[in-house]
Amino acid sequence: MNDHRPRLISLRNPWFTASAGAVLILFLFTVFVGFVWLPSAQNDALFKGLLNAICSAAGVPRAWLSEASPPVQPKAPVSSVVLTPDMLGGPSSGGSVGRGATLALRCTMCHGARGVSAANTPNLAGQYEASIYKELRDFQSGARTSAVMAPMVVGLGDQDLRDLSAYYASLPRGDVSAAQQAHAMPNIVATGSPMRNIAPCGSCHGDMAIKLGAPWLGPQPHDYLKSQLEAFANDRRHNDISAQMRNIARNMTADEINASASYYAGSK
Repeated sequence: MNDHRPRLISLRNPWFTASAGAVLILFLFTVFVGFVWLPSAQNDALFKGLLNAICSAAGVPRAWLSEASPPVQPKAPVSSVVLTPDMLGGPSSGGSVGRGATLALRCTMCHGARGVSAANTPNLAGQYEASIYKELRDFQSGARTSAVMAPMVVGLGDQDLRDLSAYYASLPRGDVSAAQQAHAMPNIVATGSPMRNIAPCGSCHGDMAIKLGAPWLGPQPHDYLKSQLEAFANDRRHNDISAQMRNIARNMTADEINASASYYAGSK
């Protein structure tokens, strides 16, 4: 008895024809997307043109370095300060405390006669020399913007900035309040939030470890700390190297920002 059913792998089998056609269409579509459309959408000289897009997607670009696109420029000025161990303070820093004290007379209205502010401006007494120097340089370059600070640093040379930094770093820090103790330390300061890529604040800012260029935070005015964290979170401040603070602050909740500011300000 003859079996007139079509063979499984045969063009006469409509199921085989439809399946093979669908697979072929899907294959051609993925090739087009992966080797032509997506590479062509890249704003890179290596992907310009159909042949370049196909070759680059296959891992064999026609040119490696000669046609490489220039580095992506940041949308806003960023810090150009290169931090080195020599900026940690001490004799190697080259700063003059006496000359810095004379230059600091222009700063007393906002930062206090001895670096302790009575207004909503940062306390500079005892601040790390490298941190002060970096921020002053950033104010000069426009990496950090301030309508008050920008005109204050105009005309100051690099040695002037080093002298100011050395002077304020030599002053005694204000007393750390009782609220700023381990039992009052909020979780965001003590342990951070690893699942949200938030490191403990103290791992950079002095409670547990010190990172070069990171400022000592306590005691500082609550409103100042809160406004700076919010500025980092909203990308209004962008002079943090490698966007470290922006990446942290944008993942913090409003309550965490307020809690960390309160802790470092020494307030309840």
